[in-house]
Amino acid sequence: MSQESLAAFVEAKATEFRIPGVAVGVWVDGREVFACHGVTNLENPLPVTQDTLFRLGSVTKTYTATALMRLVEAGQIELDVPVRRYVPEFALPDEEAAARITVRNLLNHTAGLNVRTASDTGDGDDALAAHIAELAEVPLIAPVGARASYSQLGYNLAGRIVEKVTGLTYERAVASLLFEPLGMTHSFFAGDEVMTRRFAVGHNVGEDGSLAVARRWKDSRGNNPGGGIVSSVADQLRWARFHLGDGRSENGARVMSAETLRRMAEPTVELRSSSMGDAVGIGWLLRDVDDVRVVGHGGSANGQFAELLTVPERDFAVAVASNAGPDSGPACNQAIVRWALEHYLGVADRDPEPLPYNPARIREFAGSYEIDAMVLTISMDSAAPKLAVQIKPELRASAGTELPPDLPPADFGLLPGRADDYIVTDGGLTGQRGFFTRDETGTVVGIDLAGRLFQRVHPA
Repeated sequence: MSQESLAAFVEAKATEFRIPGVAVGVWVDGREVFACHGVTNLENPLPVTQDTLFRLGSVTKTYTATALMRLVEAGQIELDVPVRRYVPEFALPDEEAAARITVRNLLNHTAGLNVRTASDTGDGDDALAAHIAELAEVPLIAPVGARASYSQLGYNLAGRIVEKVTGLTYERAVASLLFEPLGMTHSFFAGDEVMTRRFAVGHNVGEDGSLAVARRWKDSRGNNPGGGIVSSVADQLRWARFHLGDGRSENGARVMSAETLRRMAEPTVELRSSSMGDAVGIGWLLRDVDDVRVVGHGGSANGQFAELLTVPERDFAVAVASNAGPDSGPACNQAIVRWALEHYLGVADRDPEPLPYNPARIREFAGSYEIDAMVLTISMDSAAPKLAVQIKPELRASAGTELPPDLPPADFGLLPGRADDYIVTDGGLTGQRGFFTRDETGTVVGIDLAGRLFQRVHPA
């Protein structure tokens, strides 16, 4: 499939979804193919190129996990020992749980930690330490090791382990352990390093329906291990090729063993009915598409979204970065990734069909659910059940900075098979899958969305 075909599809999808700028890189048949469209910023436009820097959000977790695994190979960290061996001051409201959580629990999202906190601990070198100190006030959402629930906090704590073991800041450690040996010259964390280069800004839909620049460009420094990387699709292909390879850099230097990289892409815990994947590896999310195992991770920022996906058995990778908000960015990225899989590999990735709407079944799920910063509401009307996710109003009111907009309520439907699994069928969350959780009496007590457990707070 030619570069022209990829470029034509990327342009068509960017136009369809109103994406100001998108960059795509594909590694296939031993060569790199790039297609870029649009501009970095509607107010101060520059053409998007393969070296344009985008915020990649949670794709960062693959870097945090890999840096930590380099330290495992060096004998400085063990996966199955308590976090407190490396961060003795780590505390939770539940003392017994804090003493039990292992490094592996952090990397495969089984620590029982909530998604994240809304605080900003500043830009100093102590930002991550101060952020982790806040966990002393954050209750668990599940018993340690009981289940996977996606957690930014877990990865930020993993980043603090990297700091403690290396004696460096998290950002300097990742640069030393990964960016520099792999020749990743377009990957950064600090705004001062980004601002002298070509970089994309996010865009969100305003009240009048037009796209507007997202004014908060970067998240807090304490969240860097879970979502702070800024990089280009060219560097993302370099990253993917490293993980697809034998652990050597492009100049032949040994960075890690091939065996460790292979282990990172193996399942450690299953995910149920999740669009994130079928299982969690070490830093990677895994799923089977058309009987082919794909390994990847997505990421979101304020008005920016990214996808990185590899197919190890086919030596294939695709990286996408776009700069439009949640109503269009994820859908555009997903369409491009699916097109690449089908046209380069013949692998078809399609959403399952939901069951017909049954109001009697949906009624027991209606109500409000929440995580630390968001509320999810299930409601009903005559045509279809609705799922809405919004930032808690009190957090939005007190934020003091621009936050991403809430999406309008979306249709969803239950799936065949397991009775409590569902899929979102329209809007910015189209294709997102999850399930409802019940307690031992059969009462609905939670809902999973994007791998995150929202706990029920109010029935309808």
